[in-house]
Amino acid sequence: MGKRLQDKVAIITGSGSIGPGWGNGKAMSVLFAREGARVVGADIDAEAGAATQKIIDDEGGTGITVVADVARAADVERLVATALDAYGRIDILVNNVGIAVVGGPAELDEATWDRLMSINLKSTYLTCHHVLPVMIRQHAGVIVNNASVAVLGWAGVNYGFYAASKGAMVAMTRTMAIRHAPDGIRANCVLPGLMNTPLVHAALTRVYGEEGDIANLIRTRDAQCPLGHMGDAWDTAHATLFLASDEAKYITATELVVDGGLSARFA
Repeated sequence: MGKRLQDKVAIITGSGSIGPGWGNGKAMSVLFAREGARVVGADIDAEAGAATQKIIDDEGGTGITVVADVARAADVERLVATALDAYGRIDILVNNVGIAVVGGPAELDEATWDRLMSINLKSTYLTCHHVLPVMIRQHAGVIVNNASVAVLGWAGVNYGFYAASKGAMVAMTRTMAIRHAPDGIRANCVLPGLMNTPLVHAALTRVYGEEGDIANLIRTRDAQCPLGHMGDAWDTAHATLFLASDEAKYITATELVVDGGLSARFA
């Protein structure tokens, strides 16, 4: 059986990891390379991006990494141009960049809103803005956006601003999918639930107790999940791989929930 993404060119944003271990973008990048893709990783942190690139290189995969802030138009334009210069086409775009902020309109200020929307939502607009014309010319392409089950209901903490950014991502993805279906382009979202990743460790330990108490965070979040434990970056990566592959060729304008049953409790 051949590799699922053989010779496909995939841009993956947030390809590094914010800390030790496997973040979503790092797992996606390595998994896509293992499945034959030519991975164009993008990360604002040069060292984190290089660490992922080294794994791909050491495993005999193909790819390059671009240091870029995908919330900046000039950086996204350079990212897309680099991918085209290197490989001549773009088959897959994965928007994985995002930050988690706890709080909503009553608790958080305007600057936090602007920062969250810029990183989580504007970055997705910018990459799609520059990649869609390429895919339209090819009459083929797949976009997978990493959203969250926070858009479906209460996810254990007050994710007011975060849920708003991810909800807008879902709405944009659905309308984009319908608009560009005649162009041979599919677009979907992955909705991870409570995940055990370095980003969660960095951003949320104080929400579940004392700052830096990762053990308590894991224990508390595991107990909230119907399966008895959080998911991990590989769960998100495998869902993204499926949606990016030809196995999902008749799937567009929808969301794949990866949450161990958590959102079934929202109803």
